Amino acid sequence: MPRNFQVEPLRTVHIEDQDVEMVERKGLGHPDSIADGVSEAVSRALSRLYLDEFGHILHHNTDETQVVGGQSEPAFGGGKVTKPIYMLLVGRATSEVNGEKLPIRDTSIEAARKYVQSICSHLDIDRQVEFDCRIGQGSVDLRGVFEQKEVLSNDTSFGVGFAPLSDLERLVLESERFLTLKLKKKVPALGEDVKVMGCRQGDRIRLTIAAALVDREIANPKEYRAICDQIAKELSDQAAKLTHREVAVDVNTADDPELGRFYLTVTGCSMESGDDGSVGRGNRANGLITPCRPMSLEATAGKNPVNHVGKIYNLLGTLIANDIVKETGGNVKEVHVKILSQIGKPVDQPQVASLQILPADGVKLSAVKSKAEGVANGWLEQIDTIPRRLLTGKLSVF
Repeated sequence: MPRNFQVEPLRTVHIEDQDVEMVERKGLGHPDSIADGVSEAVSRALSRLYLDEFGHILHHNTDETQVVGGQSEPAFGGGKVTKPIYMLLVGRATSEVNGEKLPIRDTSIEAARKYVQSICSHLDIDRQVEFDCRIGQGSVDLRGVFEQKEVLSNDTSFGVGFAPLSDLERLVLESERFLTLKLKKKVPALGEDVKVMGCRQGDRIRLTIAAALVDREIANPKEYRAICDQIAKELSDQAAKLTHREVAVDVNTADDPELGRFYLTVTGCSMESGDDGSVGRGNRANGLITPCRPMSLEATAGKNPVNHVGKIYNLLGTLIANDIVKETGGNVKEVHVKILSQIGKPVDQPQVASLQILPADGVKLSAVKSKAEGVANGWLEQIDTIPRRLLTGKLSVF
């Protein structure tokens, strides 16, 4: 059955030619990212349980995790957490098959604990976090979808992707990775809860960094300031490798030493003291928050990877967009992909797959149209590989 592709010109000013651009990334230790990560970790753990027991992934959606901030008293040299962080696992999952009960609760809590511990190196998982699992049994109608020979969409929803990343988008993405994965090894006081906000005006870029610093690694305000200055310098040096544009870096701009106000934490995470988190409020499927680009508000993390188009189509949209740019060999400046499902219809047969293309200067749309359709068709043909790519870590959802 032929698929419904709609290829049309992208009628917009190229992102690199727009006067103002804004991009955000919430780091792995941000409460919203923690909620996303926990939801996805639980989904993957349940998927493996189902695969081990029954050979295929059964119905589940665990995309409603809530992180409720605790309370703390940070202090230079070391403070304390006075009330634990509360993490509520919410969603639906197949909990019984042919009369056999499955260890859904234990599997989910264990996955959540392991994930948080892998991200938050200064957090005492036993004393400073409380986990609660309220995942219930799924809807009979939705479970029935999995019993069909064809994989049918469990929602009428859409996914969005675009490519290539702009100069600012790459810079913001790589800056958070640099802070979280590299610089924290050199600067022990740097916590995992960072946020990078990028703003470009013309050819001038400003990065505003919110970085939770760990109190027991810092003796006094002077040392705190020196660490902030080091973060700014290291990030500026890193930025120079990624863009030719002028980049300014500001770190922890809300600090007020005269009032004794510093972004100081006990655990390196703001969720220790009242900062809450929810699934879907952070990074989109490509790892960024991009108000100057098309986006979906769907929460990708935690949705089942088999027939929940709110997850699959957002991942697919990004894969298709990237490959269109790659396969057209420099003949495309920008591409936007929007894929719409219809509940109860095959996931590989969307209502429409919209491919909006801004060709390179001197290139006609007709020269890249068939290639773009071929890329989109190829990915829809292998849509059943998405679960495996997710479970093996080849795809990220935030």
